[in-house]
Amino acid sequence: MKLWVRRLHLILALACGLFIICLSITGALLIYAKDIQTLVQPEKWTIKPQGSPLPLSSIVNSLENQTGKKVELLMPESDPELAWQAKLNNSEYISVNPNSAEILHRYDYYSTFYGFTMAIHRWLLYQDGDNERPLRNWVSVSALVLLLEVIVGFYLWVKPKNRLKRLAIMRRAKFRILMYQLHTVLGVYLAIPLILIAFSGMAFKWKGATQQVVEAVTFSKVETRPVPAPLSYETNITPLAIDDAYQNAMEVFPNASLFRIYFPKKPSEHLGFRMQNPGESHAYSWVWANPLNGKVTGYYDASKANVATQVWNFKYKFHIGDFAGPLLEFIWLVIALLPAFFTITGFYFWYKRHYK
Repeated sequence: MKLWVRRLHLILALACGLFIICLSITGALLIYAKDIQTLVQPEKWTIKPQGSPLPLSSIVNSLENQTGKKVELLMPESDPELAWQAKLNNSEYISVNPNSAEILHRYDYYSTFYGFTMAIHRWLLYQDGDNERPLRNWVSVSALVLLLEVIVGFYLWVKPKNRLKRLAIMRRAKFRILMYQLHTVLGVYLAIPLILIAFSGMAFKWKGATQQVVEAVTFSKVETRPVPAPLSYETNITPLAIDDAYQNAMEVFPNASLFRIYFPKKPSEHLGFRMQNPGESHAYSWVWANPLNGKVTGYYDASKANVATQVWNFKYKFHIGDFAGPLLEFIWLVIALLPAFFTITGFYFWYKRHYK
């Protein structure tokens, strides 16, 4: 039985080893990708704090006048030293100084270090003629294989006797023995976070199946976010009452922080404010407003959601390790690199065993 399990361990690694290494390295880079690109090109992503930001309407109007395009998405920053980001209706992105509405950088999102790394990590860069990303399924398959590899590896450790003695690391041992001990010890001690990181990665594509697992574990259902009914307008939706809408949204959630503003693309759509309330791991609360008069048309407080929804919403922050400060981010960096380490050392053991 152990021989067949060991062969399964090898076959899974042969099938998806290179992809697991790719996901491992790019996942580790993504933890600090934005920090890296800000450090390398500070003139494009940072500003000197000078008073308060301009009114939202002034920023939006200035961007549209300078570019000749409509703003679809505005991404404010809580850090006064960071530039804000905006997306135009031609899919172009802009880095803007919110204190002066000066455009610092116009870019394609996936041409940045962060965007390029994320494109590799999530769909291996491939995009067909219909702008579909079919390899996202293969990325999820690779994450599932990683999950199974951790479980199978744990079984190979726990099955024989003297399992606790095999959790020791002899630093003066030969290289091959030392690597085998590290392979075993790290795999056993970090099996649970590795399994959960792989599972949360699968959840970005295979939402239905992974959501059912979360619901089964938490004995509750993931809530569907309510969306207000379409507006009945047939005229142009400009100018927007964005300043009034923002003030009204902050009155709904006075302790929330603004994460993103979604502008209507057609007359029937609402002006959407995505916000993070206290108690939320990420910004999942919403306030919608009438774009013509700024009156609130609906809201959703994700901080009051049930257990299944809270667990489901936590998957993003957990996956990237951004939920308990810089120390945990560094730990997540080490964990993110482990699948590459396991794959490479596993091939090394196989090679030494068969080609002495």
